[in-house]
Amino acid sequence: MTSMSFAEAARVCLTGKYATFSGRARRAEYWWFSLLYVIAAAVVLGIGLAVEAPLLGVLLLPFIVPMLSVSVRRLHDTGRSGWRLLIALIPLAGPIIYLVGMTVDSVPAANQYGPSPKAEGHLVG
Repeated sequence: MTSMSFAEAARVCLTGKYATFSGRARRAEYWWFSLLYVIAAAVVLGIGLAVEAPLLGVLLLPFIVPMLSVSVRRLHDTGRSGWRLLIALIPLAGPIIYLVGMTVDSVPAANQYGPSPKAEGHLVG
């Protein structure tokens, strides 16, 4: 199976699995969607600063649910519970521990959260 592209990750996270907290997500899906989230935040922040309006919170609301769901699915892919996402709330060390956890490779075989997305013939989306 080939790696997921930026466009595929955006499509899967924003349409196919918008609020799907079950299953697994490969690293590429998580990191490409995270990049989209950061780009969207930068654009919205820039526009908000230009027009002197606090747009960031309002315009990024549609991205919060898919960002949380892809994060939970990414944790599932590494064999961890989605509740581990809450570790990011610990001041200073939490976000670092969270980000390091997101870089860990997938569990190669099926786990309690489903089959490996890397498995041959497994469809993405």
